[in-house]
Amino acid sequence: MIDRRAALAVAVAVAVGAACGGAKDADAARYAGPFAEQVNRYMPRIERSTGLRFKRAPRVEVRTKAQVQQFLEREFNVSRAAREIAGQEAAYKRLGLLPDTMNFRAFLSSLLAEQIVGFYDPKEKMLHVVEGIPDEAVGITLAHELVHALQDQYLNLDSLKNLDSDNDRAMAIAAVTEGQATYEQIAVLAPAGNTGLLWDRARDEIRSSRGTMPVLSSAPLILQESLIFPYLSGADFVRRFKEERPGTQPFDPMPASSEQIMHVNAYLRAPDAPTTITLPALTGATLYTNGLGEFETRVFLFAHLRDEGSAVRAAGGWDGDRYALVDTPRGEGLVWLSVWDSAVDAGEFYQAVSQTAVRRYAARTMGDSSEARRIMKGSGRTILVTARELQGRPVVLYVDVPDGASTDLLDLSRVTLRQ
Repeated sequence: MIDRRAALAVAVAVAVGAACGGAKDADAARYAGPFAEQVNRYMPRIERSTGLRFKRAPRVEVRTKAQVQQFLEREFNVSRAAREIAGQEAAYKRLGLLPDTMNFRAFLSSLLAEQIVGFYDPKEKMLHVVEGIPDEAVGITLAHELVHALQDQYLNLDSLKNLDSDNDRAMAIAAVTEGQATYEQIAVLAPAGNTGLLWDRARDEIRSSRGTMPVLSSAPLILQESLIFPYLSGADFVRRFKEERPGTQPFDPMPASSEQIMHVNAYLRAPDAPTTITLPALTGATLYTNGLGEFETRVFLFAHLRDEGSAVRAAGGWDGDRYALVDTPRGEGLVWLSVWDSAVDAGEFYQAVSQTAVRRYAARTMGDSSEARRIMKGSGRTILVTARELQGRPVVLYVDVPDGASTDLLDLSRVTLRQ
């Protein structure tokens, strides 16, 4: 898979340090090609640590930075990818998570070009190492991407990454695949018994390393956090999983939400599958639809409130969400419906998301508001926030439209909730 953390891999290599060396395992060579000595040393270690066997030898190629850039452009030009990039750009701008002036695609291209030191392409079934990367990064890149090559022989990564308008599930899948690759690469390179200690060091290095990458450090919070989440939270998830279910795989079954990644017991002990929300036809053409999930809901709240504790608490009872960008007669609007574990959770989010409108738009509550329904106006926008029960579940509806446009865009009676 495209390694979107780039130099973060180098940070892990720094944390592992001298452990990158070591004697060869007593295993027959199974691969002949670039970096054969390292690949043949790592493969049996990966097999022992993951409990999976390579069904076939990997393919490894060296690529120049220019070839990587060309690869990224081809990936971005695929119609599905181009549609998702444009849709997420519009949605995140409407949510106040991206600057209105940002060219999202161009920034992503620069961001990934800065970071990528290697990647596994599930279409070609080939592992790529970028030419000229530091020697200390080669081993960590090979170990990480070899785990992806192994995963692909059991999961079909190409089909998993092609999810349309299911952002939170895609985030969970990325957390499992990248988290496993991140954690296992340390197990491969670390001295026996030191994996946990080195992971604790590597986690701190990954967080602190963003300051050494100019494009990443200038990225909006939503991009920084969503890029790091699969590696940090994903690896923590995999570590907990391996402790509690040794000898099994963290993708059998695959976690369905960022909630299950962040709160491991929602996957391991008391499975809490997210509620699927199906929105009916809206008043006005739907331009794009997707969901945030608990993780990005938390980021959204923190980005506007700048209070980590409040953001964590207010997003903590998440059980599902769906938003849609809508073309109104006055311009672009947003409808966002979320489902919560309890009325208390819904009430906490209702208060927090209302406060984001106050902060973003200097919005004032209008006279026709009530305890569970607020109409606010500010900066040329009208915001409706409603807390109510729908099909026996507590929900919060958030609508953001230009002044003069109706907030009556969604018929709640036609919404479908499915656990």
